[in-house]
Amino acid sequence: MTSDQILDRILSSLDDDKAEDIVTIDLRGRSAMADHMVIASGRSARQVGAIAEKLADRMKQLTGRTPRIEGKDTGDWVLIDTDDVIVHVFRPEVREFYQLEKMWMPADALSRVREGTRPAM
Repeated sequence: MTSDQILDRILSSLDDDKAEDIVTIDLRGRSAMADHMVIASGRSARQVGAIAEKLADRMKQLTGRTPRIEGKDTGDWVLIDTDDVIVHVFRPEVREFYQLEKMWMPADALSRVREGTRPAM
C-alpha cells in the first residue's frame, strides 16, 4: 500500500471513532521520518486510548504489521507510528499545550486552520 492509501484508511478510522479536529500534514520533502502526520483530538483520556487501540488494530489487519504505540496508558497524548504515517491523538488541553500544528504546518496553512477552513495539503 502507498502512504496515501494508508493515510486514507487512518482518516477513515479516526472519523469512525469520532476523533475531533483532525489535521493532516504532508511531510514529504520536509522530513525523513514519515510521509504524513495526522493530529486529532479525543474528548477524554478513555476516548484517546480507544481511538489509538482501534487504529492500531485496523492497521495491523490492513498491513500485517503492528504499529508502534507510545502513551496509551495515560491517554493524554498517544503516538501511533505506522512508518509512513505518524498519528498523534491528544486530549484537547494537551494538544493546545504542545501545538504540534504550529511546529509542522506551513504558516499560510496554519492561518487557514485558525480561520476554520482546512488547508489543501
